[in-house]
Amino acid sequence: QCLLSGSWRSDTGCRMVVSILSKDGSFSGSYLPGPAASDPKILTSPLRGSQQDAGLVPQPTFSFTVHWQLRARTTAFLGQCYVGTKGEETLHALWLMREAAESPDEDWKATR
Repeated sequence: QCLLSGSWRSDTGCRMVVSILSKDGSFSGSYLPGPAASDPKILTSPLRGSQQDAGLVPQPTFSFTVHWQLRARTTAFLGQCYVGTKGEETLHALWLMREAAESPDEDWKATR
């Protein structure tokens, strides 16, 4: 069974710590981008999300958002937690980041 609680590291060195999941599947935690590990100006940012009921499916889906400290950005992650043949847990996720735009004319370049 795959649970998000704990510490995770991405292939690019990003770090995520997820608190204990609530009974309703909600969670909170912190996120630090990989390149930030060596930059003291970049702060750990809070995250909030939810995971599908792991009692219903062994490899649940999840989503969470990160509200970046000191930047007008929010990133949304959507993915699934997989359990490998040796019991190892792996997260696969897509992300979408939005920056604050100065005007509607700038809107096109505010989402990555």
